[in-house]
Amino acid sequence: MPIKIPSDLPAFDVLTNEGVMVMDEDQAMRQDIRPLRIGLLNLMPKKIQTENQFARLIGATPLQIDLSLIRMTEHRTKNTAAAHMAEFYRPFQEVKDQKFDGLIITGAPIEHLEFDDVTYWDELGEVFEWTQTHVHSTFGVCWGGMAMINHFHNVRKHMLDAKAFGCFRHQNLSPASPFLRGFSDDCVIPVSRWTEMKQDEIDNATGLTTLLGSEDVGPCLVEDQSHRAIYIFNHFEYDSDTLKQEYDRDVANGTPINVPMNYYPGDDPSRPPQNRWRSHAHLLYGNWINQIYQTTPFDMEKIGS
Repeated sequence: MPIKIPSDLPAFDVLTNEGVMVMDEDQAMRQDIRPLRIGLLNLMPKKIQTENQFARLIGATPLQIDLSLIRMTEHRTKNTAAAHMAEFYRPFQEVKDQKFDGLIITGAPIEHLEFDDVTYWDELGEVFEWTQTHVHSTFGVCWGGMAMINHFHNVRKHMLDAKAFGCFRHQNLSPASPFLRGFSDDCVIPVSRWTEMKQDEIDNATGLTTLLGSEDVGPCLVEDQSHRAIYIFNHFEYDSDTLKQEYDRDVANGTPINVPMNYYPGDDPSRPPQNRWRSHAHLLYGNWINQIYQTTPFDMEKIGS
């Protein structure tokens, strides 16, 4: 089944050209099924790139997905055209009376700030509480996942001495988890962050289970069953060249940065990087969508009750 997005959203043509099944509103109305309603709270500055990345993953499942784009109410992005934001995004305060089968909360390039120094922290806390009554399953990504686990469990993020940057092997710590169905014993995941969550602090919190972890960059995927959430601190959604874009940007700006580890063949930035995480990325997001489908109420009004 396709993902339903507006036909004039940039992701529509991008995904169509990649062979991903997409449909517009008119096509969706002719199908007599209830689509899964997934919200994307997009905190990243490059909105369109992030839309494409997540739509690609959730649009590859055999279910019809209705994707809604959400932004923080008062925060204004400087990197995406105002016309795009006005046409495709709804502020949280306008959708908070609605129910969603799933919600993805993205990362944000504000790791250096304490959580309560973030300008929209109070509203984001309102979002986290709202997920408990209006969202069936929430997927927090990178900073979004760290923020959510901090809100519900007071687990802190810690600054790293050097940026964790590259592609790192992660171990499958819970093979029986439905979120890891079909996963290998280990997998490669892109990492790009200046902060970390510590495994011992996660272990000391009640109700958290680490599903994927790395000896090099620590815990990665954590399930929070009591809050119907999973948190991932790394970037399965990245395109093949996303780390390259970040590296090239820092080099051009004169910002000290190491060549991303295990990313370029032979660690040579002049060679095209190879994507070694795509299949596991589709598995994880497909498993998440499947779990939502298996457990969400058919009557959306019962979500959160």
